[in-house]
Amino acid sequence: MRGTSRASLAAAEERWEPVLGAAGAQSSELGEQLFALVDALDSSGSLRRTLADPSIDGDAKAGLVGRLLASADPRVVEAAQGLVRSRWSADEDLTDAAEHLAFHAVLATAEVDGSLARVEEELFRFSRALAGQREVRRTLFDTTVPAAARAKLVEDILAGRTSPVTTALAKRLAAAPRGRRYVPALGHLSDLIAARRQRQVATVSTATPLTPAQRDRLAQILERAYGGTVQLNVVLDPHVLGGLRVQVGPQVVDATVLARLADARRRLAS
Repeated sequence: MRGTSRASLAAAEERWEPVLGAAGAQSSELGEQLFALVDALDSSGSLRRTLADPSIDGDAKAGLVGRLLASADPRVVEAAQGLVRSRWSADEDLTDAAEHLAFHAVLATAEVDGSLARVEEELFRFSRALAGQREVRRTLFDTTVPAAARAKLVEDILAGRTSPVTTALAKRLAAAPRGRRYVPALGHLSDLIAARRQRQVATVSTATPLTPAQRDRLAQILERAYGGTVQLNVVLDPHVLGGLRVQVGPQVVDATVLARLADARRRLAS
């Protein structure tokens, strides 16, 4: 997103969080209703362009959304009206913002029942399990396969072994990929969870297992580098050059920090 859209999204999220705090366990229902708006915007370019058009009066757009969501929860209607009154750099950013709020609504349910850390771990493990399943990944990205069939495939793979929130989110990504490949989309959800838990997520690919001491030292270095708590997700990969690769969000840790990490590992191993 460009600057205008980022500012609008930040404002929308600031308004949305108190709503989720009051909704508690009902937050997931609000999220599902927002997903319905996302689907409507994705399926109609003319509707999306109209609602994101800055030259159209905001109240007129809010009225249109109110009619579109006539049967929705008033809190969802208000959030959607706030979105269409805002300014967006591109009409797709409006849809992305609605989806962003929807994801946070579903995640807020896990926050309420104390399962957010479990959801994060389950999403990570699921993404790693798919790493060697090329045909499954291809199917989950294939829009010629019906959305319901893609969601059912995810449900069958998870087979009731994950929390309801994990299952719901994993199925949603399969049913509505929105141009994203499945595993990176799971990673995006992990980033959203990290934001809710106010910490960064670092994916550490290593040729050999890390000891508990090495994990602790690695976390300390990254926390100093990024100025906050860092969650380590460690992946064994014998093909990693140099024995260690660290990625925080979309960014690979720069060479300076990597050098410090390598030096720390050598000291720990000695």
